[in-house]
Amino acid sequence: MGSTDIIIFIAYGLVIILVGNLLSRTKGMVRDSSDYFFANKSLPWFLVGSSIIAANISAEQFIGMSGSGYAIGLGIATYEWIAALILIVVAKFFLPVFVDKNIYTMPQFLALRYDNRIKTILAVFWLTLFIFVNLTSILYLGALTLKSVFNIQLIYGIIGLAVFSLLYTILNGLKAIASTDIIQVFFLLVGGFLTTWFAVDTVGGGAGIIDGFETMFAEIPEKFHMIIKKSDPDFFYLPGIRAIFGGIWIAGIYYFGANQYIIQKAFGAKSLNEAQKGMLFAGYLKLILPFVVVIPGIAAFALSTDIVKPDESYPWLLENIVPSGIKGLIFAALIAAIVSSFSAIINSASTIFTMDLYKPWINKNASERQLVTVGRISGIAAMALAVVVAPLLGGIDQAFQFIQEYTGMISPGVTAIFVFGMFCKKTTANAALWGTILSIPVSAAIKFLIPGIPFLDQMMLSFLIISILIVCISLLDKKDDGIKSLNISRKIFRTDKWFNLLSIIIIIIFSAIYIIFW
Repeated sequence: MGSTDIIIFIAYGLVIILVGNLLSRTKGMVRDSSDYFFANKSLPWFLVGSSIIAANISAEQFIGMSGSGYAIGLGIATYEWIAALILIVVAKFFLPVFVDKNIYTMPQFLALRYDNRIKTILAVFWLTLFIFVNLTSILYLGALTLKSVFNIQLIYGIIGLAVFSLLYTILNGLKAIASTDIIQVFFLLVGGFLTTWFAVDTVGGGAGIIDGFETMFAEIPEKFHMIIKKSDPDFFYLPGIRAIFGGIWIAGIYYFGANQYIIQKAFGAKSLNEAQKGMLFAGYLKLILPFVVVIPGIAAFALSTDIVKPDESYPWLLENIVPSGIKGLIFAALIAAIVSSFSAIINSASTIFTMDLYKPWINKNASERQLVTVGRISGIAAMALAVVVAPLLGGIDQAFQFIQEYTGMISPGVTAIFVFGMFCKKTTANAALWGTILSIPVSAAIKFLIPGIPFLDQMMLSFLIISILIVCISLLDKKDDGIKSLNISRKIFRTDKWFNLLSIIIIIIFSAIYIIFW
């Protein structure tokens, strides 16, 4: 990076820290838990949508998904395009229930619908997952890029990213994150598109991106199929047509509908209508993200890059293809994606620890000031643990697949207990508890007994088995002393004509993509 690149990058960092600290201020500088964890329910739809995308798109997409684009091709974009449909489902059927029942955390919902046993088990699980899978992978992949571009040692890159996030997140909470996320998403999209432009243009010999795409279509057509054939070694990651209608929905509903660091952005919205519009906006952004995070990896493959692992493809493009003067902007976009996701997960981890573990089990009479303090301390602790563990991920070949596979060990069970809890009144707390306990053993047994089955199929099979267990245990549960059903009115699921129309347009665009790139 030249001096201009470094100036742009430093300016970006200063703007984020300044905006995060200034726009998140409250009158008198006294914050309560509602303000710190949920932005005092003041977020408009565009901040909700941009914040969801900023939390979702991180190094695991820019680097990890580009790496999978390099290894697999356009098919990996299934995760992004299916997500646009899943966001519609969550906005229409999940959010109304959460808002109607005044839910603020996912463990709180489980306590309301079932009991405190399930709430505590999953609160501990989510903290473990956030710290040892999500936070560590984000730091590792971000530091890998810093090492490639600046030749910074991995451990120093990890510490630097964590501290940068700390400077505006820990003190100010969700309002700071949402206030900066609109800027982060702007950098993310503009910088990402510039990387795609230069990479594809280089493939076309500098004759423009149209020639570049034509060259890729002609020379590597196998990278532009959405449906992976069974004979393809990557079938394990994307099992043909089942990749569209199978386990990916289990993973997606869990991720966008029952995942605290995504759904918390909607909880900070001004109203249900604003939250739903925000999720719809995020759905449209999802449609264009593959052109930012997948195409660069395919272009890197077309250029026959000299790399050891697929995850090195995006850093290689930054180092070798992007011209000086633009590199700083694109690098800022990558760091924006990293720190925005990192900050969102830190905030949600501290929310779950404070509201679902500390307050009910350690200090039931905690004041608002104490809750905010505990939230800050627990956020710093989570960050410190992630910094220690992140360097251990160096032996992973495709980090994006690592995250999907190991999150997939629990997502079938969690998705099942949420879906049954919302829409099946006869589901008992004991059935949900066993569904929770058996989720990992069932997934592990399938992985061990049928090792050749694609992991998306593993998730679907695990979901079906756990669902059957939940139904059977609910029917046999004679000791149930009153099921805590939610008494949901159908009226809460009604959406206005604009939401319905814009949702239909997303479905049409999605269908067209799969028809073209079948």
